[in-house]
Amino acid sequence: MAGFLDRAKEQAQSALAQGKEKVEEVQAQRAGNELLKKLGAAYYAEKRGSGAEDATQQALSALEAHIASHGDGFLRGV
Repeated sequence: MAGFLDRAKEQAQSALAQGKEKVEEVQAQRAGNELLKKLGAAYYAEKRGSGAEDATQQALSALEAHIASHGDGFLRGV
């Protein structure tokens, strides 16, 4: 009986860890999408004459830092 409970506990902990990993992955994708959206908005504003090149560069740097930390999977919809 104790062996069964130990295995059940291990499986539950494994499932919890997988769930946390998936949540972190989704959060990273959302953050990447938001940074990409900000970059697009900054670029558009710059090209329309109401934005600054510096804002576009800052948005690009933030996006590149995110990609360096989390990968570029959100760019492919993965």
